[in-house]
Order: sequence, then structure tokens, then C-alpha cells
Amino acid sequence: MIEVKQNNDEKHGSFEAFIDGNHAGLMTYTWAGEDRFIIDHTEVEEAYNGKGVGKEMLLTAVNFARDRGKKIIPLCPFAKASFQKDESLKDVL
Repeated sequence: MIEVKQNNDEKHGSFEAFIDGNHAGLMTYTWAGEDRFIIDHTEVEEAYNGKGVGKEMLLTAVNFARDRGKKIIPLCPFAKASFQKDESLKDVL
């Protein structure tokens, strides 16, 4: 099971993924004003490639945005591609 923890401050934040207590991935973001944040980097540890780690972090970011009425600007290639592929995420763009 993938566990995602969020770290957030006034300017930056991240979603960090763990599998069985091991660090599996990191997605970072930067606040762009009060109402939106930019996903600027996503990385998954090589041992966890193909296990849905990136998607789980992205879904956590989307839920965070929905719960708080925020919008996401996906600049990193992974996030950008994910938003293009999945119509159900576009409400937070």
C-alpha cells in the first residue's frame, strides 16, 4: 500500500510517497498566490517504477486542491501528461 504524506509551508510543499515505510517518491510544488500551486517536479525511486507511485501522489495533490478550492498548474512533464490523459482531473486546472 502506498502512503502519501504532505509537507506544506507558505511558499513550497511536497507530497512524499512511502511503501512499507520506504521512501518511494516525491512530488514538489510551489504556491502561486493564495489560490493555486505549481507542480514543478515528480520523481519515483527506481525500485518503485510502474507501481502507481506517481499517480497516487498526483491524486493526493488533486484531492488537496479540491478540498481547499485551489487550482493546479502542472509544469512537470509527469503531472502535465497525467492531466492531459485523465478528464476527471481537469476541474482543478
